[in-house]
Amino acid sequence: MAILKLKPACKDYPWGGWRLAEEFGIEYDKKILAEAWVLSCHPDGASTLEGGGTLADYIKQHGTEILGTNCRRFQDFPILIKFIDAKENLSVQVHPPDDYALANEGQLGKREMWYVLDADKDSVLYCGFNKEISRDEFTARIKDNSLIEVLNPIHAKKGDVIFIPPGTVHAIGGGILTVEIQTNSNVTYRIYDYGRNRPLHISQALAVTNFNPVNVRAENYQHLVACDYFVVDKLVLDGKFLSEAGGTVDEKTFLSVVILDGAGKISCGDEELNYRKGDSFFLTAGAGDWKICGGCHALLTTVPSHE
Repeated sequence: MAILKLKPACKDYPWGGWRLAEEFGIEYDKKILAEAWVLSCHPDGASTLEGGGTLADYIKQHGTEILGTNCRRFQDFPILIKFIDAKENLSVQVHPPDDYALANEGQLGKREMWYVLDADKDSVLYCGFNKEISRDEFTARIKDNSLIEVLNPIHAKKGDVIFIPPGTVHAIGGGILTVEIQTNSNVTYRIYDYGRNRPLHISQALAVTNFNPVNVRAENYQHLVACDYFVVDKLVLDGKFLSEAGGTVDEKTFLSVVILDGAGKISCGDEELNYRKGDSFFLTAGAGDWKICGGCHALLTTVPSHE
């Protein structure tokens, strides 16, 4: 198959809501649907194929050639894509770089991007610090629960794109619905959790945090975001003046297509599938010409070459 339609792995973290089920039609049998991992080969939550089995199993069966030559430099599947419904504030956290995570956690570190799908009027994203701080101040503010005061707030709005390098302290505020595209890692060091009584990871956070302000708004005008692990583009079809788009999936990289809204058909070769809001498709490397028709907003993700 050239087009694989994926079903997400679902998570019921305590800060989540139910919008992913109500608005995106994602099926889940618990009271909270916080995250839907719509493209994942991670053992903590693997995407499955509609016909059965996981995407990871499919890759093992058909060979890593279906990932593309750009993925040869990675030991594991390189990315993870998820929908996040933050009904309440997520914890303040930081992710390690690859070298620290591999040495201490046995998996990659994490860099990620957020694409904001919706946000309440007063919802805030926190990314980095609003000033340079010292390790001592960082530690003191964790102890007295005042860390939020030195974080950089971004008033979230639909369409915002934020890129978060490893070492950047960050948090998603309540009332925000996002797509997160990240490296294939589940390593998170929790610093502050709004009194939820979950474990914190202060010593690890101290080892990896960048204490200087950083620019986290994406400023790559050719793509939404481009880094060593993923390149993300946005596709917009209004269904009237522009109702068809496409391209070629060559041998260099697979293509992930995540539908943010709308409906229509996606095709590649002799295969054609219907799509709707919330759907996730994986087009194998070398699949050839593909086309999407109808009206939609979608995120297209590929793996870049390593210069």
